[in-house]
Amino acid sequence: MNYLRNTWYMAAWSEELAEGALFNRTLLGESILFYRKTDTSVAAISNRCPHRFAPLHMGTLQGDCVRCPYHGLTFDSAGKCSHNPHGDGRIPKAAQVKAYPVIEQHLAVWIWMGDTDKADTSLIPDYAFLSAAKPTARNLGYLHTLSDYQLLTDNIMDLSHVDFLHPDTLGGGALSRVGAKLSELDGNRLGILWEAFDEVAPPAFAPHLPEPQALADVWTDVVWSPPASMYLSTGVAPAGGSDELAVTSANLHVMTPESENTTHYFYANTRSFLQDDIEYNRMLNEMLVGIFAGEDKPIVEAQQRLMGSDDFWSLKPILLAGDAGAVRARRILAGMIEQEQQAD
Repeated sequence: MNYLRNTWYMAAWSEELAEGALFNRTLLGESILFYRKTDTSVAAISNRCPHRFAPLHMGTLQGDCVRCPYHGLTFDSAGKCSHNPHGDGRIPKAAQVKAYPVIEQHLAVWIWMGDTDKADTSLIPDYAFLSAAKPTARNLGYLHTLSDYQLLTDNIMDLSHVDFLHPDTLGGGALSRVGAKLSELDGNRLGILWEAFDEVAPPAFAPHLPEPQALADVWTDVVWSPPASMYLSTGVAPAGGSDELAVTSANLHVMTPESENTTHYFYANTRSFLQDDIEYNRMLNEMLVGIFAGEDKPIVEAQQRLMGSDDFWSLKPILLAGDAGAVRARRILAGMIEQEQQAD
């Protein structure tokens, strides 16, 4: 499958990488080993030993190096073999593995899968709202999903589905009736804004308004950054009232392809209300897991099963009003991939 390579992909939440442990994750079809060095910074190297192709994550961490479990070759964080326990100890010239630029930012580990000399950390989208949020008003999540990453992107780029797939939590009926406003932003980004006035507040937000049963103004704003990172902010306020009474939530949805039809789905949620309520945070996390794992994940995986290996556009999907953002994102990404491959 063709991927955009000269870009930053989210590889893990920082909390997934424990000190003294080896962590393996496949990204874009490549098995990668992550670990924390003695200074706690993250290293990322190919997980496949070049000798007999054993997985390095089954080995042992020795300082800033990893020893292969099969024959004991040791590799440093730059991917170079630093020790050969066999014979006279000479290290073969080919005894090295690929090392990847990697950095921690916004509570996440980001990896550059393309040309290392093009790895510019300023290209990572600004998601500082995550680290700025109180831990008691923040939830981080991960789902392994059996679908193409672009299907999951479509799911966030067209939120009209919430009225049908999530009627008891996020859906209030407004988003499927109003038209979304699509805007082109810098850096090949897209913005999609839904605004609805004098509507029923979504069930997840209504209890936190001064008058839960009263009509409300509802808005949702999505910013897509290629290849598949989406910042989603949503708010509900009393109809025609002051924004000071609004309850808002800022969210992150990041899709990183594992393979052609499997995806790492990272999500996060922060909120403006009940920020110190630990029990509510726990309940909210359970609700989010129920929504994403119990509703979004099954439907998108079912889509993938029915599509099989067919190309999305070859199936000639009909297009509805809400598809504009998802379609535009697909076309922008396809253009970026084509341009990158032509330059190689």
